[in-house]
Parts: sequence; structure tokens; C-alpha cells
Amino acid sequence: MPKTRSNNGTYEIFDPIRKKWITLTEEEKVRQFCIQQLIENHKFPVSHIAVERQITVNGMTKRYDIVVFNSNGNPFIVIECKAPHVQINQLVLEQVGRYNKTLKAEIIGVSNGTENRFFKIDFETEVITEISFLF
Repeated sequence: MPKTRSNNGTYEIFDPIRKKWITLTEEEKVRQFCIQQLIENHKFPVSHIAVERQITVNGMTKRYDIVVFNSNGNPFIVIECKAPHVQINQLVLEQVGRYNKTLKAEIIGVSNGTENRFFKIDFETEVITEISFLF
């Protein structure tokens, strides 16, 4: 169970990846839920997960939500997190797709805490297949 606290009237949650207290926004709740699932259910080591890091996409600086790296240090999963009220639509899927043009992860996913969609990418055949990835 994630640690939470109140700090001057603002609720915060401790992020085990960034190792610091983060303001508990609706999107952050989803991000922390995804992190917990990756660590506890999928058994990814904390050391293989990065959160909110900058990348350059089409010459612009962007910030991804979560990337899980494989044992070789290459991006394996990219996850874009949205607040629960944000619909998972084509624009959200395109956003994570743009990030993945730079990252080249095998799996991309999006979550708003209630709807989770994940896709496996075959870069050789350029086939994208929706997959079941339990969250």
C-alpha cells in the first residue's frame, strides 16, 4: 500500500521510483496504481522502471509517464497515464505512439485507472496487436 500524507493541506503520495513525495493529483493516483501493478503483480524490479522523464520527440521536449526497461536496459513497455475523467481515445493512443517512435518499446499502453489498453508492436512487420495486460 502506497504511503500518503498531508502536507500543509495538500495530499501527497510517496513515489517508490522517484523516491520522493508527489502531490496526489487524479493523474498521479493512476500513475501510482500502474506502478504498484508493475511492481507487485508483474514483478518488475523498481530499478527497471522510470517515471516522468524527458525525451525528444520530433525535435520537441516531451515527458513520458512510465517506461519499463528490459534486462538489457532497452525500453520494453511505455505507459501513458491519464486522470479517470479523461477518455482513452485516439488522441491518447497517438500520444503514446509518438513517444514510442523515439523509445521503440515492444509494448505500449494507456490507462485512466478504469480503462487500460495495451498493444504489442512488431517493428519488422509493422503490425500492432491489442493485448491483454492485467492491471
